[in-house]
Amino acid sequence: MAYEIVRLTDRPQLKEQAAGWFHEKWGICQEAYLDSMEECLEQKAPVPQWYLALEEGQIIGGMGVIANDFHNRKDLTPNVCAVYTEKSRRCQGIAGALLGFVCENMLGRGIATLYLLTDHTSFYERYGWEFLCMVQGDGETVPSRMYVHR
Repeated sequence: MAYEIVRLTDRPQLKEQAAGWFHEKWGICQEAYLDSMEECLEQKAPVPQWYLALEEGQIIGGMGVIANDFHNRKDLTPNVCAVYTEKSRRCQGIAGALLGFVCENMLGRGIATLYLLTDHTSFYERYGWEFLCMVQGDGETVPSRMYVHR
């Protein structure tokens, strides 16, 4: 089946559905997603941004770009966040396609360097990301890996 990658700014009617989907995947307050998405839709600044992979109108993957993904390195900004692909759709290149789309779209907005906080150890390297350093996530006891894409 074919899917398409869209910017929330191009499909603002998906805001509620997208906020609910991200909340369900990550357990972060749905209101926080709604607030960030509303700020995205106001288009006053390049960040935040939200992106979705859609198949027949259903969200099968998504991610955002926010100033800080809840860690202590406020200088490493902006951050790709909430990267998720439905389990049934993994290993089909969807996350990689989303990452490529997001990097290209942000470059068009004047942002050439993006950061990403993760516990994955080899996934992002496949898509041109480089391990940068370990950072302390808010409320976390063990540091997480910070990647950079330039």
